Amino acid sequence: MQLIWQYSGIMSQGCYTMYGWCGKILRIDLANMRFYAEEPEDSLLHSCIGGRGLAGHYLFPEVTRNWDDPAMPLLLFTGPLVDTASPTSGRMTIMTRSPLTGTVGDTSVGGNLGTFLKKAGWDGVIITGKSDFLCGIEIDGKNVSITDASHLRGMNTGELSQHIKGKGAIAAIGPAAEKGVLFSSVMIDGRFAAGRNGIGCVFASKNIKYLRVNGSGRTQIFNPKELKKARTDITRLIAASPALLGELGIGRYGTPALYDLMHTRRMMPTDNFKKTRFDYAPMMNAFTLHKTYQPQRAGCRGCHINCKKIAPDGTTIPEFESLSHFSALLNNSDLSSVVEANRICNELGMDTISAASTLACYEELEGRTLASSEILDLLHDIGLGRGVGIALGQGSARYAQSRGCPESSISVKQQELPAYDPRGAYGMALAYATSTRGGCHLRAYPISHEILRKPVATDRFTFSGKARVIKIAEDLNAAVDSLTACKFVFFAASLEEYAHVFFAVTGVSTSAQSLLKAGERIYYRERIMNAINGFSRNDDDLPSRFFEEEGSSGHTISIPPLNRKDFLEARSNYYKIRGLNDRGIPTGEKARELGLTWKR
Repeated sequence: MQLIWQYSGIMSQGCYTMYGWCGKILRIDLANMRFYAEEPEDSLLHSCIGGRGLAGHYLFPEVTRNWDDPAMPLLLFTGPLVDTASPTSGRMTIMTRSPLTGTVGDTSVGGNLGTFLKKAGWDGVIITGKSDFLCGIEIDGKNVSITDASHLRGMNTGELSQHIKGKGAIAAIGPAAEKGVLFSSVMIDGRFAAGRNGIGCVFASKNIKYLRVNGSGRTQIFNPKELKKARTDITRLIAASPALLGELGIGRYGTPALYDLMHTRRMMPTDNFKKTRFDYAPMMNAFTLHKTYQPQRAGCRGCHINCKKIAPDGTTIPEFESLSHFSALLNNSDLSSVVEANRICNELGMDTISAASTLACYEELEGRTLASSEILDLLHDIGLGRGVGIALGQGSARYAQSRGCPESSISVKQQELPAYDPRGAYGMALAYATSTRGGCHLRAYPISHEILRKPVATDRFTFSGKARVIKIAEDLNAAVDSLTACKFVFFAASLEEYAHVFFAVTGVSTSAQSLLKAGERIYYRERIMNAINGFSRNDDDLPSRFFEEEGSSGHTISIPPLNRKDFLEARSNYYKIRGLNDRGIPTGEKARELGLTWKR
């Protein structure tokens, strides 16, 4: 079965050329098999920018719906810098309401999907409804078709990418999403994971197996000469950054370059966060990975940092969080099984952080350390919906609750924490708690200044001043996810440089402060959406383990439990700075100041 639609409108608004944006959003109604183009107002594009900002705008009216309600929108949005020469401009946002947490659920992902969506002439795609059959959505420029994908049911993401013929980029789910794993992911081009939050489940709930996009258009640039100059300024800053392109940096070793750093700082989550130092770390680090697998550099489209590493046989080398969690968190010293666990998660379509953390919770409740072979078997059981894997596929919070031991789930808002122990970086402790999508390091990423000392060094063992630091970083990253760009670049560059890029691409004059204000508006809207769904101060908290148990102190470094009183004071300060009331709820006054609508 194949249904085809073609949009016949022109790809510019009115009588003038649109720069940066395409000025068109594709709406797909699977229930009625209807497709149509929407032309957003310029003012909306300017205020929301793109990516996470525009997706949030379209999620807002529907956010009270359950994630599996056919009317819940699945949103895929690019930004104005995508498909241009802007540094690291190959990313995009996928957003909906999270099956895992119930919060705003979004992910910034690389690969080719965002670029081809822009080349096809679309700033974003909004999908509603549910297909009567497992389907594939094909977008080729102005042509949209829905194809029967029933024969692809149960196929893993790697096989599917090889099976589907044709040019362009592919977003696909694996068996895990089809089996209802609440931390199922969407794989882009078979290698780039749109993880966390369980967005793969929303694809499955709409009966979407894959989305393929192709296009041959070009995004119009306002001032190519100025863009080239702005790009040169940023690439020089990146070249001067040891963390990015240094001998031991992310460009050479990928994100596993952080592995030894977390180990020596005694903040590597070990044994389900009971410890913060892993004795076998020197045998599992980036250098060992590099020596063993001899990977080549790869990365998102338009990026020269190339943080992704691919072995000659095609094996994807794990990112830092996957490497850390499948080793230290599970007390696993078998490096080959860590790489294999990463492959299994990608093939079955599961978030590696939540998968490993849920297994660590299982280990604790079982009172034993899993053998490396058992880790791999359980991952298959989760992704294929077998045995105990069915219960584990609901995430650690639900599993621990079912066992009568909720404290064994190390999560915030039911999302498992990544590989940075908050007892070793107090800004991260606050960032985990205040994150709008549950336990997440990327909403603020205070590791940049607490550990990497970028843009400035701060004392990692204090809450003093962290409330303002986290609020500003959240605003910054909301703007970055909307432009869209890579957060790593901001180890070296700033919004000042990207304000120049934004103007050169779009012709819209802006400043770093204006972009930061847009980020504040985007983040505050997410707080409003969560508040509408019942989230408050009670959810902005950390597991009790961090307040009651110390980490692995030693060698002049002390890792005591977090001081509960100091944490609560920092959270209260954050609420004041963010413009929330003492219950963590947005206020009408602050919403109006930001141009948002919010009534309690």
